[in-house]
Formats: sequence, C-alpha cells, structure tokens
Amino acid sequence: MKKKKLPLLLSLIIASSLNFNVLAAENSASKEVEPQIYGKAAITVDMKTGEIIYAKDVDKQMYPASTTKLLTALLLAENKNKNDLLKYTQKAKIQPPSALNTDLHPINIGETMTAQDVMDGLLLYSGNDMAYVIAESIGKDDADFANKMNEKVKQLNLKNTHFVTPNGLHDPNHYTTAYDLSIIADTAFQNPWVRESVGKQKNTIKTSSGTTFVIENRNKLLGKNGCIGGKTGYTSDAGKCLVTVYERDGRKILGVVLKSVYDATDTAVFNDMEKIINWSYAVKPVTLYKAGDIVATKSIKYKPLIIGPEKTINVPICTKEDIVYYDNYVNKNELSKTVNLSNVNTSSLKGESSIGNMIVKERNVTNNYKLYSTVSKSTFVKNNMPYYAAAAAIVLCIVGAGVYVIKKIISLNRRNKRGKYI
Repeated sequence: MKKKKLPLLLSLIIASSLNFNVLAAENSASKEVEPQIYGKAAITVDMKTGEIIYAKDVDKQMYPASTTKLLTALLLAENKNKNDLLKYTQKAKIQPPSALNTDLHPINIGETMTAQDVMDGLLLYSGNDMAYVIAESIGKDDADFANKMNEKVKQLNLKNTHFVTPNGLHDPNHYTTAYDLSIIADTAFQNPWVRESVGKQKNTIKTSSGTTFVIENRNKLLGKNGCIGGKTGYTSDAGKCLVTVYERDGRKILGVVLKSVYDATDTAVFNDMEKIINWSYAVKPVTLYKAGDIVATKSIKYKPLIIGPEKTINVPICTKEDIVYYDNYVNKNELSKTVNLSNVNTSSLKGESSIGNMIVKERNVTNNYKLYSTVSKSTFVKNNMPYYAAAAAIVLCIVGAGVYVIKKIISLNRRNKRGKYI
C-alpha cells in the first residue's frame, strides 16, 4: 500500500508546485517593470488628473535647452494675435544655429513675419532667432522678456525654475526640473495656438521680402503611436531633452526627459520617451483602500432612550470606492490622507448617506472620497437590547398598573350605582 501511495503523493506535490509557479508567473506578468532610460531626469503625468505616473529625479535642477521655447511660445500666444507682424531684430540676427537665418536663408534686420509663422519657426524648427523676435516684440528687450518669463514661472508656483534666455541656450542660471517643466508644458499645451503649432508636421513660412521657408517638425515621434505634440532640445550641457504629449483612447499623458544622450542616430531620447510613455499607459495604480475597507473608527456617545444613561459605540467607517495612487517615490513620500467626519449621530449611521470624507493628497492632486458607516440597524438593536427590554418592562408595568387602577375605578362606580337603587 505504501508503494502505491507514494506516486500519488508525488503527483499532488508536483501539481501544487505547478499551480504555484503559474500563479507566480501570472503575478509577475501583471506587474509592469519600470523602464530604464538614459535620461537623468524624467516624468510622466496624467493630464486629466495631474497625477505623476513615472518619476525619476523629478526635482533635480537641470538645463532645459530648447524645451524653454514652450514658455516663450505661451507668452507669444498670450500677448499677440496670429496675424500680428513681428520685426526681425539685431539680436535675432546674431543667434547661432539652429536658426532660420543661418540654416535656411538669410533674413534681413527689419523684415517682418506674422506671429503665426514666428510661432511655427520657434516650435517646429526650434529657431533660436525666432525666440529673440518674440522676446523683443513682447518685452522692452530680451532682459525684460526674461523677467516676464520668470513672472509666469512664479504664477505657476514653480520653485526650482529660473530662465535667462528665451531660446534656452546655455546659461548656468537658466534651469528647471522635470516636474516644473511638466507644469510649463501642460500649461502651454492648454493654449489652442501653441497646441496647434506643436502638432504640425511641417509648414511653409515667409518674410515680408517674399522669402519662403519650408520647415519640418524635429520631434521624430510626432504622429506615431498617439504622439500629438512636443518639443525637442539640445545643448552640450543640457544633453538631449524632449517634451511630448500623447493621446491614446481619449487619455492624454505628458512626458518629459532631460539630459539624455546624443547618440549617433539621434534616437536615444526618443526611445527613452517611448519607454516611459508605453509603461505609463500600461501600469496600473496600486490600491490604498478597496471599496468596503475600514478606513477609520469613530467613537460616538448617544442615549439609547430619550432619557436615561449614555452609551459609547465604536463606529467603523468605510469607503464605497477604491482609493488608488501610482506607485512612485514622489507619491510614496508625499501622499497624505485626512478623515473629516460630520453628521455623526445614530440616525446617520445606517450606511445609506455619507457621514464625512477622506481627502487624499499627492503633490498637486487632491481627491475627495465620501465615507460611510458600517453600523446597521440590527447592530443598534442588538447592542441596546437590555435597555429596550428594561424600557419595555417599565412600560408594561405602567400599563398594567394603569389598567388595574382603571378597573378599580370602574368597579367602584358600579357599586356606587347599585347602592343608590337599594
């Protein structure tokens, strides 16, 4: 018998082992592995909720290179109309490549271009000269425009950004962070004119002298796999930089990569971006509380009867929806939750109406979840049964005594009536 049982036992062990391995494989497959990239700092953000999904050194000060031009473009859109004529200036003329003047065709000082063409020259071709055309048309000079840039930075409540030039050419005092740049990019993208321009593959622009240029967008990801806009950047100090916006199935995610490498095929920064964007669309948020989980307990005092002694009951409080967040170091370090309760009394503890809320805060995201009690009516009845029984007994005694008294009165009245007729 022992020999026959051994194969059966081995079969059960092997089957259990296989089942465990399958479950382990499923769990492993369901967890997305965070991508490794060349970029020294990077971030992805859900543009609807503002939640940070992917994070790598998001608060480290870095040089933004030509991604600076997103803020320059925003100020242009806020201060000029598309058909306004902007003058080509001396400072625009002396800008190094990339510049329309040096790379495509000479532009004379004093020539004019529409603000629309200047915007496209700035964002599609990343013209360094176009940035100075904008700066000197909006500010008194480029220094005054830098002040306007920093005023905008302050309005956006960005703590780690300071700009010096309108085009992002290197200056040690010209810096930002992946996080700050994501806020700048998101704000710029909300502007219809900027959004339209960064989404163009190419355009033909012209100057007042009749000179025309065909310019193409330098964002190699544009139009592929949901990329609907972006801005490239490079200096030797900043490395390769890239900002993009993607839309897939109605969901927009913004990505920033700073200080990636400039490889022989100029693809590393674009590969970096694709990795973090694809991962961000695939990864699922982790659960802080599941629907129905107890998130807090509240002790309340009440009187089971209108009069009489006071009782205390511990009320479990739950959420009726999942509370989730994205698992990255920023959210882990900064996530906080606060429970606020109101309307807590015995009539509101049946779980049908909200008795408060839980505020869950991430960096720049605040979510509000309604909270409910899990105390049922039967729980109250059971908890207070001795009081109800005592009250019932008292009532019965009172009623019984009352009935007895009434009967006595009736009996006496009858006797009195009979006495009158004897």
